[in-house]
Amino acid sequence: MQGVTIVDHPLVQHKLTLIRARNISTKSFRELLKEIGMLLCYEVTRDLPLQDVEIETPMARMMSPRIAGKKLVFAPILRAGMTFAEGMLDLVPAARVAHIGLYREPETFVAVEYFFKAPSDIHDRLVIVVSPVIATANTASAAVVRLKERGAKEIRFVCLIAAPEGLERLRGLHPDVPIWTAAVDDSLDASGFILPGLGDAGDRAYGTK
Repeated sequence: MQGVTIVDHPLVQHKLTLIRARNISTKSFRELLKEIGMLLCYEVTRDLPLQDVEIETPMARMMSPRIAGKKLVFAPILRAGMTFAEGMLDLVPAARVAHIGLYREPETFVAVEYFFKAPSDIHDRLVIVVSPVIATANTASAAVVRLKERGAKEIRFVCLIAAPEGLERLRGLHPDVPIWTAAVDDSLDASGFILPGLGDAGDRAYGTK
């Protein structure tokens, strides 16, 4: 699908297999979520522009590349998106964070917002929305809409797994938002969960039901 990048790096695929497994502990799930977040951060930022700057090494002066242009904002969709984003923050500690609190109403699947806070200069920054899954894409789309309302002009979306239905819907509603994912699964079940999926990422990350 145009605008969708599947990250097939062996380390990403290996850790995705581990995190899918039903019998891993809450601790292991959180650790893997953070580790995969770090690995996916490499991919979603692969094309950031560079500019040469002059530095002095212990031996000599030289010109060396440094990231140029827009600063980053990571925008995790709470809850599990926060742990996912922690790995990215380890790589880019200077990035700012926008928190987006959304949950999916279990019967209608409508996205309900309960919290939103973003940097005031978000219009000058590259915003990377972070969520473990794109299922129906209702919460994913709601997050993108909210960020655009706040002034975000360049948005990217990164997730662990996605359903084909969700990808098609998100791309249809927001064709200007490219997506990075580690896997596209088979389908959605009647409850809006991805099959084979990995279950409820929030519950598995925090040991709740």
